[in-house]
Amino acid sequence: MSVRVLLGVLAASQVVTGGWALVVPASFYADFPYGGTPWVALLPPYNEHLVRDAGAGMLALAVALGLAAWWCDRRVVITAVAAFLTFTVPHAVFHSLHLEHFPDADAVAQQGGFLVEIVLAVAVLVLVARDRRPVPART
Repeated sequence: MSVRVLLGVLAASQVVTGGWALVVPASFYADFPYGGTPWVALLPPYNEHLVRDAGAGMLALAVALGLAAWWCDRRVVITAVAAFLTFTVPHAVFHSLHLEHFPDADAVAQQGGFLVEIVLAVAVLVLVARDRRPVPART
């Protein structure tokens, strides 16, 4: 897969999740990931401010990842992926330590989702590191 495609997948996942949390936080809290056990509601209490802030943060990451995919400049890509991992890794660690109320299938699905996102982000960094073209000088 290309760097652009991987960045696009990561950006899209942040748009969907972040947009939902920002625009309809009560639904995000009560229904995410939709169609099964509501994962966010397993960690009460509901806090509209916190859910909206998390959604806005995810949308900010989507913008950074989307611009990195568009420009595909090594420095922009590394910066966007570093920001994404700075958010996602602690988020994943928190959730991995708070699975006591999750049905087994949901715990596996949630952790699998985090793993996929982290692996895709690291794959982008590996692909960028393998690209030996010189970085243009600053102007």
